Amino acid sequence: MRCPFCGHSEGKVVDSRSSKDGDSIRRRRECLKCGRRFTTYERIEEVAQMVIKKDGRREQFDRWKVKSGILKACEKRVISLEQVETLIDDIERSLFNSSEHEVATEVIGLAVMERLKTLDEVAYVRFASVYRQFKDLNEFMVELKDLLTEPSSPPSNIARLSRSKSE
Repeated sequence: MRCPFCGHSEGKVVDSRSSKDGDSIRRRRECLKCGRRFTTYERIEEVAQMVIKKDGRREQFDRWKVKSGILKACEKRVISLEQVETLIDDIERSLFNSSEHEVATEVIGLAVMERLKTLDEVAYVRFASVYRQFKDLNEFMVELKDLLTEPSSPPSNIARLSRSKSE
């Protein structure tokens, strides 16, 4: 495994742990050249899941693209990397457990939004604003109003903020 800091190709495994779900192994590694530590994950290689893009192109599912979008939405929020990994694992598991080998980007985006909504409403709104590509402020406000009036969700920071501004 190549060190992400210095590029040296020799290192040692300091610690290995199985994930909670048992579908991956987390390894702490130490570079033998610079001595810095880093984490790697080892997963079973699944049958390639193809993603159907909005323009009809097909490409292989890329976990890192999903992670990148989620991390941008969760920036400066109190959400751990472990929670993000669990969210992505959940989405991946549901995709790979289906009998379909192709999935539309809309399905992936909706799955991310559904899970982010329960994890952090601000991250949800951030992700939705990019994913849905709101054309104007009115579309954005409709999404916020739906989020605020949803009866199943507990009072949120957004709801409290909007109430305090209106008072």
